Amino acid sequence: MNIPILRTVTITRYITPLREGGSLPALAEADDNFKYVLKFNGSGHGTKVLVAELLGGEIARALGLQVPELVFANLHEAFGQTEADEEIQDLLKASKGLNLALHFLSGSINFDPAVKTIEPHLASKIVWLDSFITNMDRTFRNTNMLLFNRELWLIDHGASFYFHHSGTDWENAAKTPFAIIKSHVLLPQATELTLVDEEIKKVLTVDKLTEIVNLIPAEWLVWNDTNKTPDELKNMYLQFLITRLNHSHIFINEAQNAR
Repeated sequence: MNIPILRTVTITRYITPLREGGSLPALAEADDNFKYVLKFNGSGHGTKVLVAELLGGEIARALGLQVPELVFANLHEAFGQTEADEEIQDLLKASKGLNLALHFLSGSINFDPAVKTIEPHLASKIVWLDSFITNMDRTFRNTNMLLFNRELWLIDHGASFYFHHSGTDWENAAKTPFAIIKSHVLLPQATELTLVDEEIKKVLTVDKLTEIVNLIPAEWLVWNDTNKTPDELKNMYLQFLITRLNHSHIFINEAQNAR
């Protein structure tokens, strides 16, 4: 069984902020000499964004979609003390410990739907994924996809699983039709949703979803707005995913009607 494992690196150099991201991610270098897009646990929405990024990215990878390597990224307490920008220094200080980073795809360009058309099967798989994880951030205005080595790569899943920002009512959230899918940049090409639904259900078994959910570090699951333990929150995400998968016809019908 191919159990997903994430490497852990230590950030050694802060290069520059990437201000197009709502949570002020940064380009940074780690002790393995690779560059990463670093997502901070001390950002506005805290570790919930990292959880969404981790789950969304690894579910996409399990489906055979291209996603930059995700790694756990340690940030030492003293890191960034010499940073001149106060906002960035505060963010670095608030983000000591374990963060999340995506391998930086040097030379990649933003996907432009006016320039490149994605074939229906791939488009349908991506629309299915974003409906499944309730990712509201893959629109014409902000595609969150890159072209690298002539392939389409998915980035930035931090806006997924948005129900966790307003509580832990996963039961109702798991059965929502996800009307926001009408704004998805690839919806016009997503003509094979029923076919990919059958294919994906052979891949996203309960065991596979459990493996992915178990990647979430316990320290990312200590929230001020709930008394649930980290194990209980892991189970919440797992039950959300299982329930949503078993009711995929709800969000597939919504997407097909939106088309």
